[in-house]
Amino acid sequence: MARINAICRLLLLMVAALVVGLPQPAQPTELDGDPLRLLLWQAPSTLNPHQAPGIKDQTASRIVYEPLASFDAEGRLVHVLAAEIPSLENGQVAPDGRSVTWKLRPGIKWSDGVPFTAKDVLFTYQYIVNEDVGSSSAGSYKSVAKVEALDNLTVKVTFKDVNPAWSLPFVGVQGMIIPEHVFGQYNNKDAASAPANLAPVGTGPYRLKEFRTEDVLLIGEDVVNTVKIIFEPNPEYRDRDSLAFKQVTLQGGGDARTAANAVSEGIVDYAWNLQVGEADLRSLETKGVGRVELYWGSYVERIMLNFTDPRRETADGERASVEFPHPILTDRRVRQALAAAVDRRKAAELHGRSGRATANLLVAPAAFASPNTKWEFNLDKARALLDEAGWRDTDGDGVRDKDGVPLAGVSDQHQPGAGGDPGLHKGGLRLDRSPGGKQADRFQHLPGVVARQYEHQTALLCGPRGVRLRQQGPRSRQLHDRLDLRRSSTEEKQLVGNELGPLLQSRV
Repeated sequence: MARINAICRLLLLMVAALVVGLPQPAQPTELDGDPLRLLLWQAPSTLNPHQAPGIKDQTASRIVYEPLASFDAEGRLVHVLAAEIPSLENGQVAPDGRSVTWKLRPGIKWSDGVPFTAKDVLFTYQYIVNEDVGSSSAGSYKSVAKVEALDNLTVKVTFKDVNPAWSLPFVGVQGMIIPEHVFGQYNNKDAASAPANLAPVGTGPYRLKEFRTEDVLLIGEDVVNTVKIIFEPNPEYRDRDSLAFKQVTLQGGGDARTAANAVSEGIVDYAWNLQVGEADLRSLETKGVGRVELYWGSYVERIMLNFTDPRRETADGERASVEFPHPILTDRRVRQALAAAVDRRKAAELHGRSGRATANLLVAPAAFASPNTKWEFNLDKARALLDEAGWRDTDGDGVRDKDGVPLAGVSDQHQPGAGGDPGLHKGGLRLDRSPGGKQADRFQHLPGVVARQYEHQTALLCGPRGVRLRQQGPRSRQLHDRLDLRRSSTEEKQLVGNELGPLLQSRV
């Protein structure tokens, strides 16, 4: 079930221009408009986009920093620091798919007045891929062989192989460019201690005025401890006359309910990640303080199937080894039955307007979502497939079995009666909740079962979770590093989705 950026957003119309990073305006003293008040109930801890532990930090950084290009709400690539979008037609995308050349806007300056050049783009790449830096953006550049500054306004990116995803590096929140003259001496193990991590120098519409690590927000009778970041217009910004706000204030702290109340009370103009029910959203809209905006993005809630047997281990103690196939899930008919036994539509309805069913793993940008996939909820088909595969209830306990093995699994996210689970039970599958977070199988995500999507600038994140292994031998550790999406970079998440999604769907 596809879902909105952090479930849903309540924002006023005046907020839209800033959120998508559109150019904006003048010296601080020249603006008469009201301040823009933003609230992220997860507080940012850094304003360095390439040291960002999460979306909250990338969101805050995006007010100051800019990428070469980004995707708009319709999924179209738009140029930001680039002079134009590369294409085959303008000769900037190589016909062999192995390189892309970016032309940069002339006359751009950092907020301290230093000119922005191709050397800053090259440095950003060097900073991100430096293992000593430990950048959170490194995954988006793994396909890159080299980056060259051909001149002050031209950058060439050469890939290790043919790469249709040429628009991944230097695009979106993990493509924000940082200044070499500010971060140059921290392109090493001292990266996390750079003063500019909390005092950014960017090319974006606003610059930092103050970063308060301790502040409070009064919401009715509640006192909420927050981080408070105050931005003012960047006097060096290229389109100063378009800026609408004399100040942007971003506070971080509280919880989703706090954020909703802050909007309701008119204390903030924009609240992010409102994980509240449909009734609460309607109440807020009825008060006329704002409206709910749904931005469909790329996250998909799904179940990942373990093709190995986690109950067995190799001589060196590795569990979930490829040496031991899973006794249940290696049968394609079982996987097809699981897919047919889940009612995606009903699961989507649990999230009101913020959920929708999907059969795709790659759902955003919309141009890349396949129109050829489909899903169906059909318990009769599921039962027939299990019968054909030899899984029958031989002892009358309501759970199918085969050769003495019950058709059962354990999930650490399972909630009886929620989403598609009733269909699974009616089909003869027992799915238990794991006690204490332990599990025998990971029925964690089924490809395309429930799509929960988020849009954040252009960060295309494939999913919130991946495969975790309990006891790790050499092979398991390698799989863990590859598939644990909570530890992986954005590109790795995309690649895992792009590789495993079609593979698992074809096998199902």
